[in-house]
Amino acid sequence: QVQLVESGGGLVQAGGSLRLSCAASGRTFSSYVMGWFRQAPGKEREFVAVIGGTTYYADSVKGRFTISRDNAKNTVYLQMNSLKPEDTAVYYCAAQRTGPWIKTRLENYAYWGQGTQVTVSS
Repeated sequence: QVQLVESGGGLVQAGGSLRLSCAASGRTFSSYVMGWFRQAPGKEREFVAVIGGTTYYADSVKGRFTISRDNAKNTVYLQMNSLKPEDTAVYYCAAQRTGPWIKTRLENYAYWGQGTQVTVSS
């Protein structure tokens, strides 16, 4: 199985930046699609970004967040710039084998990290 561990969350002022990391172990990292999701208290978990053959972002973060991966380090990153209070949430990374499935749907991911808290103050 794939094990995922997120890190890099914390407290930041609005307009600031954070870089989240997700370290993977257990299987060949390069054969997996990697996604980022987030969940605020009282809200459903929502799609943020995904990287496979290409990248795709939720409209709410487009132009501010960048997803990338370093296969040699078995790590996926989420660079978050121009942070807003509404970005406050627990951020989760997720993984699934490549294939013809919809990458923005959280139910299609088999492996999940435990999450890292991001809090943005105004």
